[in-house]
Amino acid sequence: MADYPVTVEIRIDWSELDLFGHVNNVMFFKYIQAARVRYWETIGLTQLFAQTNIGPILASTACQFRKPLHYPGAIRVQTRMEFIKNSSFGLQHSIVDGNGDLAAEAQDVVVVYDFTHGQKVPFPLGIRAAVEAIEKRIF
Repeated sequence: MADYPVTVEIRIDWSELDLFGHVNNVMFFKYIQAARVRYWETIGLTQLFAQTNIGPILASTACQFRKPLHYPGAIRVQTRMEFIKNSSFGLQHSIVDGNGDLAAEAQDVVVVYDFTHGQKVPFPLGIRAAVEAIEKRIF
Protein backbone atom coordinates (compact mmCIF):
# COMPACT_ATOMS: atom_id res chain seq x y z
CA MET A 1 0.00 0.00 0.00
CA ALA A 2 2.91 2.37 0.62
CA ASP A 3 3.64 2.36 -3.11
CA TYR A 4 0.07 3.52 -3.80
CA PRO A 5 -0.76 6.59 -1.69
CA VAL A 6 -4.35 6.98 -2.89
CA THR A 7 -6.88 4.18 -2.45
CA VAL A 8 -10.57 3.87 -3.29
CA GLU A 9 -12.75 1.07 -1.88
CA ILE A 10 -15.62 0.08 -4.19
CA ARG A 11 -18.44 -2.41 -3.69
CA ILE A 12 -19.21 -4.50 -6.76
CA ASP A 13 -22.83 -4.08 -7.75
CA TRP A 14 -24.90 -6.81 -9.36
CA SER A 15 -25.75 -4.46 -12.24
CA GLU A 16 -22.07 -4.40 -13.24
CA LEU A 17 -22.09 -8.04 -14.36
CA ASP A 18 -22.13 -9.18 -17.95
CA LEU A 19 -23.86 -12.15 -19.58
CA PHE A 20 -21.12 -14.48 -18.34
CA GLY A 21 -21.54 -13.58 -14.66
CA HIS A 22 -18.42 -11.55 -14.12
CA VAL A 23 -17.82 -7.81 -13.94
CA ASN A 24 -18.01 -6.30 -17.42
CA ASN A 25 -14.74 -4.88 -18.74
CA VAL A 26 -16.33 -1.42 -19.08
CA MET A 27 -16.79 -1.31 -15.30
CA PHE A 28 -13.04 -1.61 -14.77
CA PHE A 29 -12.70 1.74 -16.53
CA LYS A 30 -15.38 3.19 -14.24
CA TYR A 31 -13.38 1.98 -11.23
CA ILE A 32 -10.20 3.48 -12.67
CA GLN A 33 -12.01 6.77 -13.26
CA ALA A 34 -13.10 6.90 -9.62
CA ALA A 35 -9.50 6.37 -8.51
CA ARG A 36 -8.16 8.92 -11.01
CA VAL A 37 -10.55 11.60 -9.78
CA ARG A 38 -9.73 10.78 -6.13
CA TYR A 39 -6.03 11.23 -6.94
CA TRP A 40 -6.75 14.58 -8.65
CA GLU A 41 -8.72 15.69 -5.58
CA THR A 42 -5.93 14.59 -3.24
CA ILE A 43 -3.24 16.60 -5.04
CA GLY A 44 -5.46 19.68 -5.47
CA LEU A 45 -5.94 19.47 -9.23
CA THR A 46 -9.74 19.61 -9.12
CA GLN A 47 -9.54 22.61 -6.77
CA LEU A 48 -7.10 24.32 -9.15
CA PHE A 49 -9.61 23.83 -11.96
CA ALA A 50 -12.41 25.38 -9.90
CA GLN A 51 -10.25 28.46 -9.25
CA THR A 52 -8.42 28.94 -12.58
CA ASN A 53 -10.09 26.80 -15.26
CA ILE A 54 -6.77 24.91 -15.54
CA GLY A 55 -7.18 21.23 -14.93
CA PRO A 56 -6.73 17.68 -16.14
CA ILE A 57 -7.80 16.22 -19.45
CA LEU A 58 -7.41 12.50 -20.12
CA ALA A 59 -5.14 11.77 -23.09
CA SER A 60 -5.16 7.98 -22.89
CA THR A 61 -6.04 5.07 -20.66
CA ALA A 62 -5.28 1.36 -20.83
CA CYS A 63 -6.12 -1.66 -18.72
CA GLN A 64 -4.61 -5.13 -18.49
CA PHE A 65 -7.14 -7.59 -17.08
CA ARG A 66 -5.55 -10.22 -14.83
CA LYS A 67 -8.48 -11.93 -13.07
CA PRO A 68 -12.28 -11.72 -13.37
CA LEU A 69 -14.29 -10.02 -10.65
CA HIS A 70 -17.62 -11.34 -9.38
CA TYR A 71 -20.65 -10.28 -7.39
CA PRO A 72 -20.89 -10.09 -4.44
CA GLY A 73 -17.57 -8.52 -3.70
CA ALA A 74 -15.53 -5.45 -3.15
CA ILE A 75 -12.36 -4.10 -4.67
CA ARG A 76 -9.61 -1.68 -3.78
CA VAL A 77 -8.24 0.58 -6.52
CA GLN A 78 -4.79 1.89 -5.65
CA THR A 79 -3.21 4.78 -7.53
CA ARG A 80 0.25 6.30 -7.76
CA MET A 81 2.06 8.79 -9.94
CA GLU A 82 4.32 7.18 -12.53
CA PHE A 83 5.83 10.25 -14.18
CA ILE A 84 5.55 13.99 -14.56
CA LYS A 85 6.63 15.63 -17.80
CA ASN A 86 6.34 19.26 -18.89
CA SER A 87 2.55 19.31 -19.31
CA SER A 88 1.54 15.67 -18.87
CA PHE A 89 1.68 13.04 -16.18
CA GLY A 90 1.05 9.34 -15.83
CA LEU A 91 -0.95 7.47 -13.22
CA GLN A 92 -0.62 3.76 -12.43
CA HIS A 93 -3.57 1.88 -10.92
CA SER A 94 -3.91 -1.59 -9.46
CA ILE A 95 -7.31 -3.17 -8.86
CA VAL A 96 -7.21 -5.70 -6.04
CA ASP A 97 -10.09 -8.03 -5.18
CA GLY A 98 -11.37 -8.89 -1.71
CA ASN A 99 -8.86 -11.75 -1.41
CA GLY A 100 -5.95 -9.39 -2.10
CA ASP A 101 -5.39 -10.77 -5.60
CA LEU A 102 -4.48 -8.47 -8.47
CA ALA A 103 -7.49 -8.28 -10.82
CA ALA A 104 -6.19 -5.58 -13.19
CA GLU A 105 -3.50 -2.99 -13.80
CA ALA A 106 -4.16 0.26 -15.62
CA GLN A 107 -2.32 3.34 -16.83
CA ASP A 108 -3.50 6.86 -17.58
CA VAL A 109 -1.77 9.70 -19.37
CA VAL A 110 -3.24 13.05 -18.37
CA VAL A 111 -2.50 16.53 -19.72
CA VAL A 112 -2.75 19.74 -17.69
CA TYR A 113 -5.02 21.90 -19.80
CA ASP A 114 -6.11 25.53 -19.80
CA PHE A 115 -9.80 25.25 -20.65
CA THR A 116 -10.12 29.02 -21.10
CA HIS A 117 -7.42 29.26 -23.77
CA GLY A 118 -7.82 25.75 -25.18
CA GLN A 119 -4.19 24.66 -24.76
CA LYS A 120 -1.96 22.53 -22.61
CA VAL A 121 0.08 24.26 -19.91
CA PRO A 122 3.10 23.31 -17.79
CA PHE A 123 2.51 21.06 -14.79
CA PRO A 124 1.89 23.49 -11.87
CA LEU A 125 4.67 23.67 -9.27
CA GLY A 126 2.22 23.69 -6.36
CA ILE A 127 0.59 20.52 -7.63
CA ARG A 128 4.03 18.93 -8.10
CA ALA A 129 4.82 19.72 -4.46
CA ALA A 130 1.54 18.08 -3.38
CA VAL A 131 2.34 14.99 -5.46
CA GLU A 132 5.83 14.73 -4.01
CA ALA A 133 4.42 15.07 -0.48
CA ILE A 134 1.94 12.18 -0.83
CA GLU A 135 4.27 10.02 -2.95
CA LYS A 136 7.25 10.69 -0.66
CA ARG A 137 9.57 10.97 -3.67
CA ILE A 138 10.82 13.61 -6.10
CA PHE A 139 9.63 13.86 -9.70
